[in-house]
Amino acid sequence: MAGSIIDDITRAIGAHGLWKGRLAAAIAGGEQGLDPATVARDDACDFGRFLAGPAIPPAEKAGPHYQRIRTLHAAFHRCACDVLRDARAGRRAEAEAALRPGGAFASASADLTQAMMAWQQALRRAA
Repeated sequence: MAGSIIDDITRAIGAHGLWKGRLAAAIAGGEQGLDPATVARDDACDFGRFLAGPAIPPAEKAGPHYQRIRTLHAAFHRCACDVLRDARAGRRAEAEAALRPGGAFASASADLTQAMMAWQQALRRAA
C-alpha cells in the first residue's frame, strides 16, 4: 500500500512541477487552454482526486502529513489560479512576480513539494 502511495506522490511532484511552465506560457500569451475556475479546484487534478479517493487508508488520511498536504495542495491551486487570472487581465508584472523565488506561487509550490517529499520519507520509514 505505501509503495503505491509513494509512487502517486512522485507523479504528483512531477505534475505540479510542470505548472510553472504552463503559467509562464499563459503569461506570455501562449497557453490559452487553461480555465481559471478549473485550475483553482484542488480536486480537478489527478493528485487531488487521489487525495480525496479511497486509495489512501483512513488512518493515513487522519495523519499530519496528509492533512498538511491537503491544505498546501489547495493553496497551490489557488495561487496558480491567481497567476492565471493576473495573466489574462494583463497584469503581467504581478503574474511574473508570483512565479519568481519568494513569490506567492513559487512559495506555494516549494511548500507543497517539500511536504510531499516529507510524506514519502515517512511512508518509507513506516514500510
